[in-house]
Amino acid sequence: MTRVFVDGREGTTGLRICERLAGRGDVELIVLPDASRKDPAARREAICASDVTFLCLPDDAARESASLAEGSHAVVIDASTAHRTEAGWEYGFPELGAGRAERIAASRRIAVPGCHASGFIALVQPLIARGLLRRDAKLSCFSLTGYSGGGKRMIADYEARGEALAAPRQYALSQRHKHLKEMVAQTGILTPPVFCPVVGAFYAGMEVTVPLFRSDLEGGAGEDEVKEVYRSLYDGKIVFFAEKCDEDGFLSSSAYAGKDVMEISVHGDGERMLLVARYDNLGKGASGAAVECMNLALGLPPETGLAI
Repeated sequence: MTRVFVDGREGTTGLRICERLAGRGDVELIVLPDASRKDPAARREAICASDVTFLCLPDDAARESASLAEGSHAVVIDASTAHRTEAGWEYGFPELGAGRAERIAASRRIAVPGCHASGFIALVQPLIARGLLRRDAKLSCFSLTGYSGGGKRMIADYEARGEALAAPRQYALSQRHKHLKEMVAQTGILTPPVFCPVVGAFYAGMEVTVPLFRSDLEGGAGEDEVKEVYRSLYDGKIVFFAEKCDEDGFLSSSAYAGKDVMEISVHGDGERMLLVARYDNLGKGASGAAVECMNLALGLPPETGLAI
C-alpha cells in the first residue's frame, strides 16, 4: 500500500488528485485535521510518513513544504511553479521522449508542468529537437482556458457573477506570465513567445495554439514533416496525435474536459499552420499529470487511475 499525502488538498488541483486516488485500492491517503493542515510540524510528520507527497500550494508554501521534506524518503511531486526550472527537480512531461519517463521514474523530486506551458512545450519542443524548427524562431502562442485554471478565487468569481463574465477575457497583458520561463527552458527557444492567454466562461478545458509559417521550418520541411514528428512521438494513451479532429471546421477547447489526456493536431494550408494541443487544464494540465508522474515513480503504467 502506497501512502500519499496531498499538501493543499483543498485547492482545485489537490481536490482533483484526491478524486483520482480515491477509488484506488493501492493508495492510502494521509489526511490532516483542519486545525493542523497549515501547521509545519504536522505537515512535516505527514510528509515523512508518506511514500509520495503532492504539493498543491502557492509557490512560497511549496518551497516551504519542499524544505520540510528534506531527509524524508518521500517522492515529492510539486504542482506549483516553484521548482519547474530548478536544478534537482525533474520536469514531469514523460511523453517528450529522450529518456524522460525513465528519469521521472528514478527521481525523488518532480515538478509538474504548468497548464499553458504543457501545450506549448508539447508542440514546440519536438520540432526543435528534430531540427525542423529553429531555436531563434519568433513564435506566438494563443491559449484558451476554462476558469478553473484560476483557482478557487476565480471559480467563485465566475460562479457568483454569471453573465457579467460571459465574454472571454484576455489576460497576462504585460507579457510576464509565470509560465514563460519554463516554456523557454524546456523547448530551448531563444526568445519567449508572444503569449495571449484567454479565460472563458466554462469550467474546464484548454486549447493551446502555436501559429507557424512554412518559412519558419528548416530545410524545406512542411506540414507533412511536422505531422510525422508528432505521429511518431505521441502514440500513447495519454498524449496522442489526431488527424482531422475538427468538428465541422471548429475546435472546442472543452473537448477533453474531465479527462487526463492531450490531443495534438496540425491544421492549415501548407504555408500557414496551426499547431494545436487540446486537454483539460486540471487534467494533463495539472492533476492528471501529477498522478501520471506518481505512477511512473511507483513503477506502474502511467495511465493507472486516470480518466482516459
